[in-house]
Amino acid sequence: MIVWVLSIGALALFAVAAIAKTFGDDATRAQVLQLATAAPAILVLRGLPRGPALDSFTFFEIFAFLGVLAGLMNTFLAVRHTRAEEESGRAALISATAAGRWAPLGATVLHGAVANVLVAVATALGFMAGGLDPDGSLVAGFATGAVGFAFLGVGLLGAEFFSTSRGANGISSALVMLAYLLRGFGDATGQAGPDGMTMTAAWPSWISPIGWGQQTFAYTGNRWWPLLLPLALWAACTAVVVAVMARRDVGASVLAGRSGRADARPWLRGSFSLALRLQQGAIIGWCIGGLATGLLTGSLGSAIQSSITSNPQITAVLRGMIEAQGTSMTQLLVAALFEVAGILAAACGLQAVLRLRQEEVAGTAEPVVSEAVGRMRWLGSFLGLGTVSVVLVMALTALGAWASLVASGDTSGAASDVWQTAVDQIPAALIYLALPAAVFVIWPRATIPAAWALLGVGVVLGVYGGILGFDQKIRDLSPFTHTPVTTSTGTDWSGGFWMLGIAAVLTALSLAAVRRREVGTA
Repeated sequence: MIVWVLSIGALALFAVAAIAKTFGDDATRAQVLQLATAAPAILVLRGLPRGPALDSFTFFEIFAFLGVLAGLMNTFLAVRHTRAEEESGRAALISATAAGRWAPLGATVLHGAVANVLVAVATALGFMAGGLDPDGSLVAGFATGAVGFAFLGVGLLGAEFFSTSRGANGISSALVMLAYLLRGFGDATGQAGPDGMTMTAAWPSWISPIGWGQQTFAYTGNRWWPLLLPLALWAACTAVVVAVMARRDVGASVLAGRSGRADARPWLRGSFSLALRLQQGAIIGWCIGGLATGLLTGSLGSAIQSSITSNPQITAVLRGMIEAQGTSMTQLLVAALFEVAGILAAACGLQAVLRLRQEEVAGTAEPVVSEAVGRMRWLGSFLGLGTVSVVLVMALTALGAWASLVASGDTSGAASDVWQTAVDQIPAALIYLALPAAVFVIWPRATIPAAWALLGVGVVLGVYGGILGFDQKIRDLSPFTHTPVTTSTGTDWSGGFWMLGIAAVLTALSLAAVRRREVGTA
């Protein structure tokens, strides 16, 4: 928890310093905001413009990402201390003592509340240390903490519905990303102000906890009342959790798992099919997330293209910038949102390696590798499934975007490019399958924290490194920086080929090394 809190506070501080250095005066920031409101695709990955002052511009650039981090911190915390404890059997032992069955839930709620207050304080102090207005910094900090409270409730509720921590984490994380995308959709389709430097969000932002945080208008309006919405969601989810727990046994869930057959079907009598059976729920969840992202991408791209066509604020300079790239605004938006889908695909592939570690710790891996399967085939089956799942997530993303663009009658050419754009994201996603596999073989105990840390650092450097002012050499450490980009002149796949080669080498080394290590809980 401390690492999450300090990281969020540090990002707030670094963002202020980087933005002040990159966008040094109000005139420069005003031009950026006018471009963003004229080409709303930019708002999907940023926020809601509220003026060119340094403090409000910083809130516009970084708050949505801080909200995602706070949301993920809370969903992981909620699931880890509730469903994971029940799954391991420790919650049943605690329930049998004088502490009773409500102790884990009470401790988790208290733990989460303290964590979110610390996030609020750390974020506010980070902004203040950067020289921003103290009153607005307090609003921005507590808006971040309030978003965390909302997703603490979502994580607790997800833990009630699913019988495994993996399933609960999957649905909770997907809801965090959905909130981010809904906020982006609402910001991008909102109404621009007369000066082109402010924006009124459309209705989708009002069904997103991250959107609620933005509605505080930190540094410009300093409204506290929108924070009641995420707190109300947290209270409502907690109340539902209490009602459900009062009616179920420890270890049970609302969506109970089905009893298995006494004998496996023929198609399950193999190491790959076993891996698929263990991972199918998580893969389906990530695929649904990819499909939803694709559908949102297509519908949002068409809406923005129409608004640009009829928007008198689009200057000849902006049109020239778009035309100089040999593309359309829809195609630019598709490329931007497919970057989000690439992160989803990377997380889906990464979970195949996490499942390996979970099977090893639970003791169910040893009987498998002690028979004819062997360690190398066992690892290879999960890595093969991870590769297939990465391709599936990107294929469904492309299918959703293509279908929505075709249905809207898009003529920008984006519909024909979505398949290539989806393929472009695959090499970076495969790095996050191969690299955690190497960690799993060399240092098993570090597999789970290292895998998520590697993905988090990659996203920060590759997607937000420019905002945070990182040097290009540092940003180049992220695979997402080297993702091939499709333009009018073709696609430069030099970075993609390098990443595929690195992934192949790491996979081969992992397969060779796993034959020489013991399978156990160490």
